[in-house]
Amino acid sequence: MNELPFWKRKTLNEMNREEWESLCDGCGLCCLNKLEEWDSGDVYFTSVACKLLDGQSCRCSNYEKRRDFVPDCVQLTKAKVQEIAWLPPTCGYRLVNEGRDLYWWHRLVSGDPETVHQAGISARGRTISETEINPDDLEDYIVDWPLTVGDGERAKG
Repeated sequence: MNELPFWKRKTLNEMNREEWESLCDGCGLCCLNKLEEWDSGDVYFTSVACKLLDGQSCRCSNYEKRRDFVPDCVQLTKAKVQEIAWLPPTCGYRLVNEGRDLYWWHRLVSGDPETVHQAGISARGRTISETEINPDDLEDYIVDWPLTVGDGERAKG
């Protein structure tokens, strides 16, 4: 049977919990500390990762209890996908919400959770843990690569 995959035939609201969770590509970009300018609302990514981010897998090291350790961790919900402007351009949640397809390197397409790293999309090897810096120095770590990682992929698509 040639049935379309769930992310092509369902909206985010129609997905069950397992489908929803599987949209995460494991890039780790959501787990980077961000700075927001109060007056303009502009958001800047840093290369400083949440203390719970596993720098190798780019997954949360304690996902189920993350809010116990990081109370301000943003829990992505179906409603929040539309509200969070800083979701990376390659984010599966953002793509599906915008009616676009997942990239070839997404684990649901490739069948391999390593392709996001092999394609250079993830935070692997690019971050420092927030436990290793002085929080007052966060602005010294501002980077633009989380917003440009998929530029070559968009040009292909």
